[in-house]
Amino acid sequence: MMTFPWMKNMSAALAVSLTLASAAQATELLNSSYDVSRELFVALNAPFEKQWAEQHSGDTLTIRQSHAGSSRQALAILQGLRADVVTYNQVTDVQILHDKGQLIAGDWQRRLPNHSSPFYSTMAFLVRKGNPKNIRDWNDLVRDDVKLIFPNPKTSGNARYTWLAAWAAVDKADGHDRTKTEQYMTRLLKNVEVFDTGGRGATTTFVERGLGDVLISFESEVNTIRNQYADQGYEVVVPKINILAEFPVAWVDKNVARNGTEAAAKAYLNYLWSPEAQNIITGFYYRVNNPALMQARQDKFPPTELLRVEEVFGSWDQVMKTHFASGGELDKLLAAGRQ
Repeated sequence: MMTFPWMKNMSAALAVSLTLASAAQATELLNSSYDVSRELFVALNAPFEKQWAEQHSGDTLTIRQSHAGSSRQALAILQGLRADVVTYNQVTDVQILHDKGQLIAGDWQRRLPNHSSPFYSTMAFLVRKGNPKNIRDWNDLVRDDVKLIFPNPKTSGNARYTWLAAWAAVDKADGHDRTKTEQYMTRLLKNVEVFDTGGRGATTTFVERGLGDVLISFESEVNTIRNQYADQGYEVVVPKINILAEFPVAWVDKNVARNGTEAAAKAYLNYLWSPEAQNIITGFYYRVNNPALMQARQDKFPPTELLRVEEVFGSWDQVMKTHFASGGELDKLLAAGRQ
């Protein structure tokens, strides 16, 4: 077979191209996150990708996102989704990856600061322009003329925090009278117009379908919606007694080992505690464990008494069994409300 000079040049060029392509690595991370975190991580990912490229010459990092109710997300990983990191809104949805799949280390909460939670939030009410139903606190949500929108606690960590916040606030106000608290929760459930599977679905129901008088969601979500739809005149109400909602993160040990992404995954999660990231996070109305930054942003965060889940209800494992397992308080009171 004859070989022409131009063929030799082409072969040499191809060899150089392949060598350069192999040298210029491309790393990809998949972040499995909760339903209403889309905008936050869009803002966080770009500066970290830039930082990674500057610190790792020739390595281009791309961070992909997956969003749904956090419990559904955890189940997808147990069923084979090879996410590198998880950024959820409930401890149990991370812990199950250890308990059911041995995918992460048992000490995952001790690997990063603040029990591996780079930020936290609480529950807030989004009401329509002028607050026509005069919604001020939890007791206003059980009036006969009020319709509520929040997701299903069976599938959404967001909704579980709503349930626990309402229960804890009313229980404290009633002097820990369980009968009165259960009566309140039954009325609360009867006022729910739509049970979506996740927080963003609930937002869509309230904003785009126009259903309900009150959307209950994370403080971060309702403020984002208020700002995004400024022309609608939505108002945000933060109740006086509330729940501390921590947002745990972890790298998925078995997946990062298989994907060859351990260094990038760890660096990405550590970045969430950096001053740059914490400033971005508070810009989305999430609270952080940085007193100076919180003081500087105090106009964004109304004072509220935050009750810790573990101190009010016991361990998260106990919470899930008592309130959200089959036959638990949620099922019992839903059935009571239908009678």
